[in-house]
Amino acid sequence: MKAVRLTLICHAQTAAQRAGRLHRAQDGILDHADRPLTPMPDVRVLTAPEARTRETAAWLSGAPQVEVGLADCDLGRWQGMTLKQLQAEQPEALAQWLEDPRSAPHGGESFAEVCQRVGGWLEAFEGKGDWLAVTHPMVIRAVIVHLLGCPLTAYQRIDVLPLSRLALSYTGQWRLRLA
Repeated sequence: MKAVRLTLICHAQTAAQRAGRLHRAQDGILDHADRPLTPMPDVRVLTAPEARTRETAAWLSGAPQVEVGLADCDLGRWQGMTLKQLQAEQPEALAQWLEDPRSAPHGGESFAEVCQRVGGWLEAFEGKGDWLAVTHPMVIRAVIVHLLGCPLTAYQRIDVLPLSRLALSYTGQWRLRLA
């Protein structure tokens, strides 16, 4: 059995992150003069479908494969809203969403649903060899919660910064790899 090495990479910083605004699918990354990621030979690259992940993945590969299982949390009608706006207009709904991983007052996905989707994608992953997957902070949190069997509320204690990496390996079971 050939081992799988899968490294999840968070997309580069966006204007939405800098402004405290919830993402939209078309949000791209900030223009960086230097490219902190370089292509790696013999490593296949996957990317979530959103613009910010595809732009980041382009630093690694000329032809990354889009994988819908790596998509960000669907924030429904909250897409593009600032946290300050939500605190002013919908404070109870925002508090509920932040405290209860099963809630989705925005009409999109709850964190619990993201965990279920991402966990299913990870368990069905059949690629052998070395892989890079460019995705989102919420997806990386879901992977950690899934692999460690943590309570869903643990996601609130995980910070995932732009260009962070989470290394995984698989030889009969998924394992976190610290380097």
